[in-house]
Amino acid sequence: MFLVAVTGGIATGKSTVTQVFRDNGVPVIDADIIARSVVEPGKPAWQKIKMVFGDGVLKEGGEIDREALGRLIFNSAEKRKILNEITHPEIHRIMYKQIIKYFFLGHPFVVLDLPLLFETGVMLQFIHKIITVTCEEDMQLTRLMDRNRFSEEDAKKRIAAQMPLQQKCEKSHFVIENSGSIRDTQAETLKILEMLQESNHHWKLRGILLTTAAILFSGIAWFLHHRYKIFSLPQIQ
Repeated sequence: MFLVAVTGGIATGKSTVTQVFRDNGVPVIDADIIARSVVEPGKPAWQKIKMVFGDGVLKEGGEIDREALGRLIFNSAEKRKILNEITHPEIHRIMYKQIIKYFFLGHPFVVLDLPLLFETGVMLQFIHKIITVTCEEDMQLTRLMDRNRFSEEDAKKRIAAQMPLQQKCEKSHFVIENSGSIRDTQAETLKILEMLQESNHHWKLRGILLTTAAILFSGIAWFLHHRYKIFSLPQIQ
């Protein structure tokens, strides 16, 4: 099994792309969904956020007030770094567990929806192919303002907090231009999906893993066999 990352800027349309993979039976692990789950009330990351940022980032029911927390971290790179240090280890731990699950289920590849793939760099070494979803800058800004009801200033701060789209595109294997219609984006995604499905890279990886496992078990068997022989030798009086 190999890993494919879908990344891009905020509000560029990554969910449109990942939905195409889901519709075609490819597992998608969404970092944003996991990020919401790790900060649910009572969980370790929630407790750390409350301790560091105070009750001002909580709603009456104890849930994280994402708007209040967003205003804090997007006005301070240092606070944003602290939040990432709290949440990212938990997010990646859950992602690794899900990847292992899909491996044993026999899927040839899994798609990871990772908005901050390049910014964190944590999972880059494990990714076989990277897809960046991009769109025109003014369209990205408008989409973000409409979707999240942000002011233009707030929307620009969130966009500026991420790596520029052009840099992400240059570091990727595939680029999907999402400035046109949804149908055009879906068509581009399907072409990439077909190429990934034709790849035999997952068999190479499975072969390496099986060979490694065979060597490991052979070594354990050899060790146990010789240890048993030593302990079973007759004692010299």
